[in-house]
Amino acid sequence: MSLNEVWFALFIVIIAGYLILDGFDMGVGILLLPLAKTDTERRTFLNSIGPVWDGNEVWLVLGGGVLFAVFPLAYASLFSGLYLAFMLVLVVMILRTVALEFRSKESGTRWRSTWDIVFCASSLGLALLLGVAFGSVVSGLPVDANGNISTSLISLLTPFALLVGVTTAAMFTIQGAIYLLLKTEGDLHERIARTVPRLMAGFFVLNTLVVISMVAFEQDITVRYLDDIWPVIFPAAALVALAGAWVFVRRGEAFRAFLCSSAMIGLLLVSGGIGLFPNLIISTLDPAYSLTIDNAASAENTLQVALIIALIGMPFVLLYTTGVYYIFRGKTVVESDGY
Repeated sequence: MSLNEVWFALFIVIIAGYLILDGFDMGVGILLLPLAKTDTERRTFLNSIGPVWDGNEVWLVLGGGVLFAVFPLAYASLFSGLYLAFMLVLVVMILRTVALEFRSKESGTRWRSTWDIVFCASSLGLALLLGVAFGSVVSGLPVDANGNISTSLISLLTPFALLVGVTTAAMFTIQGAIYLLLKTEGDLHERIARTVPRLMAGFFVLNTLVVISMVAFEQDITVRYLDDIWPVIFPAAALVALAGAWVFVRRGEAFRAFLCSSAMIGLLLVSGGIGLFPNLIISTLDPAYSLTIDNAASAENTLQVALIIALIGMPFVLLYTTGVYYIFRGKTVVESDGY
């Protein structure tokens, strides 16, 4: 295995870590208004992610760093060609942070309700944008011979990309709901437990529609995925993980259900990565213009140095993440008279 292939695999692992961890943050935000009926319940939702949400986003920073240092041409093409789209992602991420930080600064009902709406809307918006981005990358982008992407924000909103965006939001909602099963108790816990199977059914339908649309309308994607057995095995394994999560939720084993839903997210992302490999960005103008792990990579000595740094630094990130979750394990308890 070459260094380029190692870094591609490591990049997929890092992005999977981000989607699994920040995915439940977004899911909690999406469910904030539909499921939390009182101010105390909403604060329970927010306090459940309060100690960990910023640490979860470290994985996104790592992913961006890998793309910048290891695959700089792909980084340059994406961030210059999709500038407006990335600005929208940045805006909703800022709004999520502001909503979490500002909500507790005042005790007024209107003040808190406003920031609850902002957090819910921005969480849903971020999930949709990430899904649309993934759908666009999977289906290909108009990359020219110089590696430039010439497209508008509207042109990215294809039916397939939008469907992937909605499916991604549904997937994160499941992750967030199962996480909340770990952190809540009483009537709120029971309400969430009744909701999770419905969310899973909705996600299954949406994911099936994604597969059908690929087969029926996205022939280029279908050819790439049917060219090898692995892109078929991983989605099948993700389906098994989803079924396992459903079984464990019915049994009241929330932690095992969370592991299964996390595995589902990771397996689906790996499936997408295998379908793309060895491409990073597929050109819809000419396959010869596609940016791959070879023509978009840094020099070999850069890859070697970056790998050494990653092998030294990533264990600390894992240790920090594990430590935070261990310290703040258990149910989230909120006093009814606080804010």
